[in-house]
Order: sequence, then C-alpha cells, then structure tokens
Amino acid sequence: CPAAADLRPANGTRVCAQLYADNSPYYNQCCAGDVLVVPPDTDMPYMPRGWNARASSLVVGTRCEMTVWSRKGKGGKTRRFSA
Repeated sequence: CPAAADLRPANGTRVCAQLYADNSPYYNQCCAGDVLVVPPDTDMPYMPRGWNARASSLVVGTRCEMTVWSRKGKGGKTRRFSA
C-alpha cells in the first residue's frame, strides 16, 4: 500500500484517501484492483455505483480524516480513519 504522504495522482493534486477493491491475506497485495479516489472535502452519503460492500483496503492521507457509516445515507455506526 502507498504511504499516507504518497497519495498523489499523476497530475500532482492532493488526495485524502484511496479505497481498493482487491483483498489478500498478504499485506503487499492488499492495495490492488480498482481504486476509488477521495479528494479533499468530499462528502459522499452513498457509495458510487459498483462500490457498495466492495472496498477491502484503504489508505488515508496526511492531514485528512475519513468517516464511514455502516448504513446508507450516513446511518448506523460510524468509524473514523486517519493517516
């Protein structure tokens, strides 16, 4: 997985988090497959089409925090992640 400080796409803009679709019991193979990029100040009450219950790994960038909910529309239990 990339380090939190290394979350920058090719054009150099800032990225706050990346979610990955592929799962593996081996750490060096966890951050693979399709990637969902989360820019700064993003508010997504619903996962984009095709991502519901699909994310298996995530990396949160420095100076960012990501809050996720267990139910759609920001319902249910929450969990916060940071670098």
